[in-house]
Amino acid sequence: VQLQASGGGLVQAGGSLRLSCAASELTMKSYEMAWFRQVPGKEREFVAGIIRNGYSTYYADPAKGRFTIARDDTENTVLLQMNSLKREDTAIYYCAATGGLGPRASTSSYDYWGQGTLVTVSS
Repeated sequence: VQLQASGGGLVQAGGSLRLSCAASELTMKSYEMAWFRQVPGKEREFVAGIIRNGYSTYYADPAKGRFTIARDDTENTVLLQMNSLKREDTAIYYCAATGGLGPRASTSSYDYWGQGTLVTVSS
């Protein structure tokens, strides 16, 4: 199973980026998907998640109103649209998949992780 995250890069504050996570050897529609982020020296934190059918999404407070998570199960892809980026959004962003029922914001609930994509927001 592989989750391949892409779309990171350098962007000015106020700009936008769209992250993508493609799954291979995993039927994404069977999993809840999420994005986390991590700053070196800090714990990995939950950003956004989406349930299996895509009808419900949930966000950490810093992401609400600025980020949108979406999934395309026909393409086995989950997206994170990030708008109005701030310097504090700078981090490595990871996609993750869970087939279980653990707390959605907990890293321990997730079975598979992507390798991460770096987002750098400059002032």
